[in-house]
Amino acid sequence: MPLISVIIPVYNGEQTIRQTIESVLNQTFRDFELIVINDGSQDSTLKIVESIQDYRLQLCSYPNAGLAASRNRGISLASGEYVSCIDADDLWTPDKLEAQLKVLQENPQAALAYSWTDWIDEAGKFLRPGVHLTITGDVYGQLLLNDFVANGSNPLIRKQALREVGGFDESLPFSEDWDMWLRIAAHYHFVAVPAPQILYRQSTNSMSCNVWGMETASLQIIERAFNRAPDSLKHLKQDSLGNRYKYLLFKALEGLPQRQRAFAATRLLWEAVGHDPSLLGTRVIWKVLLKIVTVILLPPKQAQALFTKLQNLFNVKALLVHFRMQTSA
Repeated sequence: MPLISVIIPVYNGEQTIRQTIESVLNQTFRDFELIVINDGSQDSTLKIVESIQDYRLQLCSYPNAGLAASRNRGISLASGEYVSCIDADDLWTPDKLEAQLKVLQENPQAALAYSWTDWIDEAGKFLRPGVHLTITGDVYGQLLLNDFVANGSNPLIRKQALREVGGFDESLPFSEDWDMWLRIAAHYHFVAVPAPQILYRQSTNSMSCNVWGMETASLQIIERAFNRAPDSLKHLKQDSLGNRYKYLLFKALEGLPQRQRAFAATRLLWEAVGHDPSLLGTRVIWKVLLKIVTVILLPPKQAQALFTKLQNLFNVKALLVHFRMQTSA
């Protein structure tokens, strides 16, 4: 029986699924099974996966049910003591499983190990580093403030812990991974590998571009999490909301200029300031406003040309770092 079960949910992933599978099969740690959950793909995904010959790979096809349901289907089939999911457009560095397994085995009180994340573009080329945070032990308060695990392709988790807290919430179309980490953190410690081992693909078609859906799901998760949180942590709710709106603002402003998203960013900025008035005293807020106004007033090509010339001023990643949440509860 393999020690680790790796799960790849995929829906119409013909452009990237082979790269993702290869990044798993090329891991330095070899004692794992790879379960690919085909979530009703209509493109050539199935054909591509079937062409890959490796005894560790299992392919299971189901009617389309969404990301959370696909992860849950994979977990139900997993035979390993540890489980790790990776989305069908992301990549791992070769030492990801080995490093995360090592820190979990060295820390038996921990149920989840995570690494740092870097961003790649649609072609798989490096875009920029993520915000690299290392928070370990009892992380529940910090995780209420900020999803520092960052994405569902990141952690290695003890399967027993997944069973105890329940599966991914299939009613959440977005941010269901943050909800899962919160439920695990309420009962278990986390450990970290302070190295970028997750390569998160930024795509114009990715689910993470839907800031409206992310906002609805995030508010639901925050409300539910603070209803469950101990009284000693309930005072963090306002900061949690402020941090989430800063993150959503970042998501609305990244990528190619779009007028509709700029209007959304205006409202998200209003919400962020409402929950964190200290933003009004920062210089960066004027940069954000300038970027929003530029996108609204200029045609997309002209706005993009201006951003290229003034890269430092309009660097959305720099804005997010400046806005970065407090991580101590």
